[in-house]
Amino acid sequence: MIRLKTRLALFNLLSKAGVTLLFIVILPWIIERINLRQVDNDLVGKREKIIGLIGRIGIEPFISSDTTVAFGSYNILKEEFISLEKTNLKEELNDIEVSDRIIENEEISYRVLNYTIMVDGQKYLLEIGRSLNSIQFAQKNINRVILVFLILIILITFITDLQYNRFLLRPLEKITDKLKGISDPSSFDRTPVKTLTSDFYRLDNALRELMKNIGELFEKEKEITDNVSHELLTPVSVLRSKLENLLMREDVDPELTGKIEESLKTLYRLQSLVNSLLFIARIESRQYLLEDSFNTNEVLREIISEIKPVAEDKGIVINEEINQDFQLKDANKSLIFSMFSNVINNAIKNTSNGGKVTIKSLISGNYFNVTISDNGRGMSKEQIDKLFSRFKAKMSSQDDGTGIGLAIAKTIADFHKIVVSVTSEIDKGTSFSFIFPGNS
Repeated sequence: MIRLKTRLALFNLLSKAGVTLLFIVILPWIIERINLRQVDNDLVGKREKIIGLIGRIGIEPFISSDTTVAFGSYNILKEEFISLEKTNLKEELNDIEVSDRIIENEEISYRVLNYTIMVDGQKYLLEIGRSLNSIQFAQKNINRVILVFLILIILITFITDLQYNRFLLRPLEKITDKLKGISDPSSFDRTPVKTLTSDFYRLDNALRELMKNIGELFEKEKEITDNVSHELLTPVSVLRSKLENLLMREDVDPELTGKIEESLKTLYRLQSLVNSLLFIARIESRQYLLEDSFNTNEVLREIISEIKPVAEDKGIVINEEINQDFQLKDANKSLIFSMFSNVINNAIKNTSNGGKVTIKSLISGNYFNVTISDNGRGMSKEQIDKLFSRFKAKMSSQDDGTGIGLAIAKTIADFHKIVVSVTSEIDKGTSFSFIFPGNS
């Protein structure tokens, strides 16, 4: 993914590069036209100087009246020449052409100005030439200078565009930084971002208002859950106490005793559900402190030692691959214990007799990964989608659980910024992966 400011700078760079490329394509033709025009103007200027010189001092210094020898002059590098000779041409010449000249047995191509003048009744042909090699050499130099200049301009404008985009988008970066790592609306920084861009100003206001509304809804939800849970616990406790007292009486009918025990079982489940809801509400309201430091493998081994008798009763083998240890800091040990315990219990519950549950921990780069997998009945995609939803994760109507255990595990993981992923196949098993943040 490319950042917005880089995309803007790249667009400006590509647009300038496109225009520059087009300019470079037509640049040689433009420079050639300009250069030839300048050369022609120089030839015309020298012609006027020579004519003025002849007008002042006459033709004799160049060609004697009693000779037919032409006058010729060229510089040492043969880049330019001047020729003046008598001619009997009837037409008047005043043009510029490209023609070859032989100078000291060397044939050289020149751009030549031809001009006829009349002096004392005699017509003379004046030729002033500039070699094409020198013209092309000058043209190449101009091309190089302009090309280097264009490249420098592109680089300078790219850097300035990048810096300007960075300055322009700095408020947007501050807005996105405020959104990073937000696990609860209450932790959102509601300080307005300073910006002169109205779009960013409106975006920041909208986000602050949104977070405020979400926070209020969260608080209402937590308050409702907390109040309902507390209101339920009181009558449940009263009912349970009365039923337990009934069971202690010796005159209770045996048939009634069975019904009382069934009612107590239902009350225990209800009490467990209410306590679970309270547990989640406390986690979401951040009532637990993150100040413990401990080894994750110690927690895993403690859970395994507690759950092993249950697994052995079902003939389930617990395969431990927890050699690589990890020191978890700024965490809550009891919550992490509950998170792993819920998932491991869930794996054993959903694995048939004689199955296997594997608990693996490993360090990969800067991350620590704990994987809990089984070869049980597995889940469909629809079940995975509802796995962490409260009251929707029960595998079947025969399950004795409340369907909230995995929701608790996910809430604890989110509280600790642990990434949870699940893979599963029907009749092949399920795998839970817990990826701890690198700065843990």
